[in-house]
Amino acid sequence: MVVVGAGPAGLMAAEAAAVAGARVTLRDQRRSFGRTLLLAGRSGLNLTHDEPLEEFLGRYGTGRELVESAIRAFPPSAVRTWADELGADTFVGSTGRVFPAAMRATGLVRAWLGRLVELGVVFEPATPWTGFDDASERTVLALGGASWPLVGGDGSWVAIFVAAGIAVDPLVASNAGVEVEWSAALLDRFEGTPLKNVAVSIDGQTVRGEPTITAQGLEGGPIYALGPRIRVALARQRVSLEIDLQPDLTEADLAQRLAARRRAKDSQSTWLRRAGLQPAAVAIMREATDNRLPTSADGLAALAKAAPLPVRGLAPIDRAISSAGGVAAAEVDETGMLRRRPGTWVVGEMLGWDAPTGGYLMQACLSTGRRAGTAAAASQVA
Repeated sequence: MVVVGAGPAGLMAAEAAAVAGARVTLRDQRRSFGRTLLLAGRSGLNLTHDEPLEEFLGRYGTGRELVESAIRAFPPSAVRTWADELGADTFVGSTGRVFPAAMRATGLVRAWLGRLVELGVVFEPATPWTGFDDASERTVLALGGASWPLVGGDGSWVAIFVAAGIAVDPLVASNAGVEVEWSAALLDRFEGTPLKNVAVSIDGQTVRGEPTITAQGLEGGPIYALGPRIRVALARQRVSLEIDLQPDLTEADLAQRLAARRRAKDSQSTWLRRAGLQPAAVAIMREATDNRLPTSADGLAALAKAAPLPVRGLAPIDRAISSAGGVAAAEVDETGMLRRRPGTWVVGEMLGWDAPTGGYLMQACLSTGRRAGTAAAASQVA
């Protein structure tokens, strides 16, 4: 059997199939294998997340049906065991994210490729997938989404699938920043600065965290988590995020603090900082009011608790961490095999699920890869 694509889903499919007794050839259009994993792990390889399984599965929203059986069969605890056997020595961070002790992906990828060699997997680099053929050889496609063009994840497979009559939901940016028209004055002082301990809201959903001011807008965990809501809102109209710059205080408590800490000779910025508002937060308040801040404690408190931030759009897909959309649920069976192309499985971000960062992306790739590799091997052996 053949596995096409050497990202995490493809590597896991190859391993699972080889362990099950299949003779596996692993192909990739690049000359090296595991590059997606190496890039994803540059700032810390987040393998999965430590939380109750039902909560975990809920993170996939409407895409849950595409990944649930795979994750139940190969859950976060199993991913940790698998990674530890490769020498990762995983640990749970303060936010529940699971990392290898070395943080980076290099050691794990090296050990993983070594395991595949020991299992007899044949590597064929520089071999791109060009389309379906009628050969009887079982195939697992792990071609990725459209957010990693530098390593081949450009979504070029979509046109081939659509031409074959397979329904594919459009690939769109996920876990991406938002674009904001900042003033030159704000960027000059605060580009690259995180907004510490804030809460970001849109359409009734609120996420706390520390988004970072970038030249293009805002990036970071809270923005990524709100991505699905932001996409829906942008499809309707131009939207604004609300930023609560003091989420641990009620509006009344903040107004009281502001009133108590005002000094006659203070500038407005000094007054706000004295009340506990960080300089970057004050800059956001100025942006929201075109530098015409309220002068009363009550008015400032109301603004700080719900500073409106107009959003032009999401960052382009080639700057996103992942992509949403993909092969529609109705097109695959319970193992990920294409109903219109028996003997061909699709895994990872090719499937039409969406997930926030925090280990959920990697988990679904590993689990769907393992499910398809096992099923394909069983089909071949039979």
